[in-house]
Amino acid sequence: RKVVWPMTPFTFAIVGKADNPIYELVISPKKEEPTVNQQNQFFLHAALDIVDEELWKTNNMFLKTVDKFNDRVISAFVTATHMRFVLLHDGKSEETVRSFFLEVHELYLKMMLNPLKHHSLGEPISCSAFDLRVRQSARKCLG
Repeated sequence: RKVVWPMTPFTFAIVGKADNPIYELVISPKKEEPTVNQQNQFFLHAALDIVDEELWKTNNMFLKTVDKFNDRVISAFVTATHMRFVLLHDGKSEETVRSFFLEVHELYLKMMLNPLKHHSLGEPISCSAFDLRVRQSARKCLG
């Protein structure tokens, strides 16, 4: 089923402890050039150092806004296993972003703890059901 996105573009990624990409979702209402997507990935990965610094300053998993690039904002969330969720967006409210991160975190935990589908920590996520649910959550929370 195709999901229609009447929303502003954003890039979401789950990044492992070794800065390895675990999952990525790029949503754009129009077809973006590959250089724009690469630039967004660069912005997210550049913010990982800031995320690593900020996570030691708080007990909260949701780190709020960690960086800004032009008119875009990078928000972050860190799990107990130090998986970093990063979102490049155009300034959604903190509560909206927090809701999205919490929903994705719940989906992530369910996938990792499912005994029927073995998925190792730090491996890329290729599960289509996970992708669909993340997209649905993005539409609900960020749309």
